[in-house]
Amino acid sequence: MGTEARTAELSRETRETKIRVRLSLDGTGQSRIKTGLGMLDHMLEQLARHGRFDIEIEAQGDLEVDEHHTVEDVALVLGRCLAEALGERRGIVRMGHAVVPMDEALALAAVDLSGRGHASVQVSFDRDYINDFPTDLAKHFLETLASEGRFNLHVRLLAGENDHHRLEAVFKALARALDQATAPDERLGGQVPSTKGTVT
Repeated sequence: MGTEARTAELSRETRETKIRVRLSLDGTGQSRIKTGLGMLDHMLEQLARHGRFDIEIEAQGDLEVDEHHTVEDVALVLGRCLAEALGERRGIVRMGHAVVPMDEALALAAVDLSGRGHASVQVSFDRDYINDFPTDLAKHFLETLASEGRFNLHVRLLAGENDHHRLEAVFKALARALDQATAPDERLGGQVPSTKGTVT
């Protein structure tokens, strides 16, 4: 794949949010995340640690209105960083999947870094909130991430009783699937992993 760094740093500022994200695909799982939402920070830390990505996120949002704009825009900028860091997506495995347990919870995630944004997310929660995170935004976060990152994402929550465990299993499964899919495949010799000749 060459020696070029697979990194990206992007910002977005609107009347509702101010977001800065820095991403390195070839990291060690380090993170420095501050979104104003403790549970979202915790989930993004899981994404970094179990995906072996280095992620820095600073977000200021209109949380006095509600959490929606912050959650959506963090996913938007992080997805765009992923797409930029992947570049032409040459020489990568491209597809990955993981089934991850967390105590009684079990989640499946499958990704294809196809250049086409699509998400099929089937998750459910008993509570409206997990700490300060609205559970209805979990699906929206994942859909926005896949759309802006230009990849196919399928998520299934297969088991679980504790909502924290359910959500964390989903993010860990996503992390492991992305770790697989973004990994260099030396057998490709830097070629695009598609019979079309492009995944952009």
